Amino acid sequence: MNSENPYRLLADWLEKEAADIRTIEREAHVALHEQNDDSAYRDLMRSKALKLASLAEQGDNIVDVKDRPDLRSAMDRISRFSQSAAQSLEVGSVFFMSALLYPEEHKDGEANDLENFIAELKSLA
Repeated sequence: MNSENPYRLLADWLEKEAADIRTIEREAHVALHEQNDDSAYRDLMRSKALKLASLAEQGDNIVDVKDRPDLRSAMDRISRFSQSAAQSLEVGSVFFMSALLYPEEHKDGEANDLENFIAELKSLA
């Protein structure tokens, strides 16, 4: 396994980010459903959205697409995650923030859109 493979670098980095996001979501679930703390839930959803909104900028620091046009598609996808999150922050919708990464037909226990993207990157690595 080549550690310099840009797809592997992106996948490894995003895997950590996705794990952090899952942790935030678990904490938010506890805040809302076990502690009845709407304020903590809102703060955690905002934290999730902020983390997602920063992905595009962080990704640009991990790989350079100038010499790798094949990476443009992957970086565009990361950018879309960030744009959706930024939009949710702009409108201030906690529901929008909570729905980030989850298609309408998502079922508990299934991978979210970011995790599915990471699997795609791993298959390209």
